[in-house]
Amino acid sequence: MSHHRQAAVAIVGGSGFIGSNLADSLMSDGKPVLVIDNLSRPGVEQNLQWLAQKHGNLLAVERADVRDAKAMMSALAAAKAIFHLAAQTAVTTSLADPAEDLDVNVRGTFHVLEAGGRVGAPVIFASTNKVYGALPQIAVRQARDHYEPCDDDIRANGVGEDVGLDFCTPYGCSKGAADQYVLDYAKSYGLSTAVLRMSCIYGPRQFGTEDQGWVAHFLLSALAGRPITIYGDGLQVRDILHVNDAVAAYRGVLARIDDLKGQAFNLGGGPRNAVSLRALVAEIASMTGENIALHYDRGRTGDQPFFVADTRKIEAALGWQAKFSWRDGLRDLAAWLRQHRLAPGLEAARYVA
Repeated sequence: MSHHRQAAVAIVGGSGFIGSNLADSLMSDGKPVLVIDNLSRPGVEQNLQWLAQKHGNLLAVERADVRDAKAMMSALAAAKAIFHLAAQTAVTTSLADPAEDLDVNVRGTFHVLEAGGRVGAPVIFASTNKVYGALPQIAVRQARDHYEPCDDDIRANGVGEDVGLDFCTPYGCSKGAADQYVLDYAKSYGLSTAVLRMSCIYGPRQFGTEDQGWVAHFLLSALAGRPITIYGDGLQVRDILHVNDAVAAYRGVLARIDDLKGQAFNLGGGPRNAVSLRALVAEIASMTGENIALHYDRGRTGDQPFFVADTRKIEAALGWQAKFSWRDGLRDLAAWLRQHRLAPGLEAARYVA
């Protein structure tokens, strides 16, 4: 594994789920990649090993923490473009330790922006639909096994970028503040930046815990014969997006960053890939043949009854569309999990909180 810093494209948080898939996509096209990561999450070393074995000297690695300003300046000194994916990603963790959440997500993003500004490198930031808050202004009604908006346009197209920011929970606040800093660096300093506000991304190399990566967590639990806890009534709806489609969007934004700088885009599976938690569990049970034990617990702070991204803005900007249907994507992830997380000799429990 190379440890020098000659790569043209830097991925901060590049050993994680989305980062490692993005790195693989870029290097598969012959583009050198610098992965910057503090390697704090259990299991991410395996993603780096996979990338190194597959791509050799196209991969450079720098172990550094976004909270360390000097380390970011040094690590990103040769970057020509930056994908910023490093974050504290769990709402529950942010509620338990809001100070660390703020430090990683706000101060860390500031350090990346400052380093990007120093070398004039575009910065594309991984934001979240949580910047829209719990969306109490969107009235919903129950329809069989899911909630649906009462508003005809939202029901047909999803929630647009114009719904308005309404930070809720420390995680929502920290990611939202970082989101706004990234956009402001385009306005105030002319840096080429863009923000992708993601819905639920899933796919191979996802670790899957109760707090983050719930699609993989549900699948892992079912395949391992463990019960699944649903927080709330399970009628909550999300538009899930396969990681390959997410990677295509990130790369598309970078390719057109001069035209798209200073803009935020919703990124999700859209109405065609909208599914409730109950419906997803039912599909997993049907697909795996497992009898899944379900437990229900009280809903979580800031949980949105319905979030489906209106992706028309990014579709128009890039000509991008989600290619994986959620059922096909679920089967793709299940096959990967069986081979890489549940194969004989692997300790599946170490990947699941």
